[in-house]
Amino acid sequence: MAAPDPDILLILTTQWRAAACGYAGDPNARTPCLDALAAASVNYAQAVTPHPFGPFARAALLTGVPSPGNGIRDYFDPLPAGARTLAHRFNERGYATAYFGKWHLGRRDPRAALVGPAHARTVIPPQERGGFSFWEGFEGGFLLNDPWLHGTRLPVPTQVVGYQSDVVCARAAEWLENSGYRNPESGADRPWLCVVSLEAPHPPYDAPAAGVTAGRPEDLVLPANVPRGGEAEVKARRELAGYYAHVEATDRAIGRLVAGVPAGTIVVVTSVHGDMHGAHGLFRKGWPHEESVRVPLLVRRPGVPPRRDDSAVSLLDLPALLWSPAWSPPPAARISMPSVVALPHQCDRVWRGVRTRTRKLVLNDDGSPWLLFDLASDPQETRNLADDPSRRAEIAELRALMD
Repeated sequence: MAAPDPDILLILTTQWRAAACGYAGDPNARTPCLDALAAASVNYAQAVTPHPFGPFARAALLTGVPSPGNGIRDYFDPLPAGARTLAHRFNERGYATAYFGKWHLGRRDPRAALVGPAHARTVIPPQERGGFSFWEGFEGGFLLNDPWLHGTRLPVPTQVVGYQSDVVCARAAEWLENSGYRNPESGADRPWLCVVSLEAPHPPYDAPAAGVTAGRPEDLVLPANVPRGGEAEVKARRELAGYYAHVEATDRAIGRLVAGVPAGTIVVVTSVHGDMHGAHGLFRKGWPHEESVRVPLLVRRPGVPPRRDDSAVSLLDLPALLWSPAWSPPPAARISMPSVVALPHQCDRVWRGVRTRTRKLVLNDDGSPWLLFDLASDPQETRNLADDPSRRAEIAELRALMD
């Protein structure tokens, strides 16, 4: 007799870089809930986003197709109404599918302020919600407190008081508790897939973080690749103090949500991208460096022993990973930015690249090498080897993996 299909909880954060977790060794990060989850999960410690920018990465994760092939080439492109997503595949398998929180794939007004109620109150029509049978969320707005929600049970945008991570996780927990899809008393036994999408720890980093007091900037331990003695260090310390407060507050919200799901649930926690936070003197995302492209990826699957896995895994692989327990990762992960996002501090060029567990090659839009790093000996990417003549064969080998 075949085993019943498992319930799946997929928690998606924003701007949470892989290193910013206690279990990953960050001395600044207070993440007891994720640390406990990591101890019971497969920790894909080398996981990357396919595109270190929100809409591109979200579309790739949901569809399993990289941008721009999924329809997202520009920051303001909406997910095409006919795009086939995780929800469609799981609906067809008999799952109930639900989505909570940040969408960031709708039709937005590029003239409206990115931060504030304009994008937060943008209504996503039912036919543009990615095929999820239940949907409750918001387009954007970066309101880490008092978010606006609309959807299946909220026909018009309604502001809900509270810290966004707490609000969204609590709404998802309520749906799971009251949905009745797994109710032995009534005879119901329908599996579910629930995606919970959180904006934190995205800027504004100085927003209140559910009572968590930010640490003193001068007490933070910075990586060696953050330049010292100038504005980059000052800005990194100031922003990271607030960033780690939101990391702690969101860790707590995630912990409450995970604690309430049935023991047999597959639990996945990841992020769409990271943040440079002053590494190499750079900020925000879109850059091909580790701080921008590498993300946490924890998968707790019943019956699978916890372990660290250093395979070259991408968020593009998540649909296949969830769909088949027998899935095995490819030898390399492709990464790219299909366009330049015209926002402050973001990457200044179109690029594409490939990352194995030990090496990374990044090409300019014209195909010329931009960056080459030996991640095994230089994990902080301080030595660019792209112009080293002795590396030509290596570059050719990595190009072949990319193509």
